[in-house]
Amino acid sequence: MVCIVSRTGRELQRYNNLGCRQVVGCIPYRYKNGSDGKISNELEVLMISSQKGQGLLFPKGGWELDESVEEAASRESLEEAGVRGNVERKLGKWTFISKRYGKCYEGHMFPLLVKEQLDDLWPEKNVRSRIWMSAAQAREVCQHGWMKEALDVLVDRLTSPQQ
Repeated sequence: MVCIVSRTGRELQRYNNLGCRQVVGCIPYRYKNGSDGKISNELEVLMISSQKGQGLLFPKGGWELDESVEEAASRESLEEAGVRGNVERKLGKWTFISKRYGKCYEGHMFPLLVKEQLDDLWPEKNVRSRIWMSAAQAREVCQHGWMKEALDVLVDRLTSPQQ
């Protein structure tokens, strides 16, 4: 058994040249199993509850100096949502002002094709809930506009014929 603990503190945080804190997130996704047991082409995404307040969002957190952006994306998905998988090509970069703190952030988002979902041991299990839903449902309930835009990019990427 491996003990996984969430990182805390801001000592290793990255900031861009404008002083915006750099954060990294993932949109964990999978294809739903059909009633026949085969994988369908129906996309599902995993959302988590906000740790501070209400609403749903995708896993995200600080990008630290000792990791690549892809490693940060993978770590946040494991810590906050209890999933592991393949981090895929970046969806984009967004600059936004937090509603809570009024500070500038630079958010990098990636898709994460989920290969494993931990049921018992993941760092934020006791402070977050998680729920699989359709992309359309996720777009309705997601509390951050920049994350909705990232979801739109993912859906376009996965449904376009030239993927």
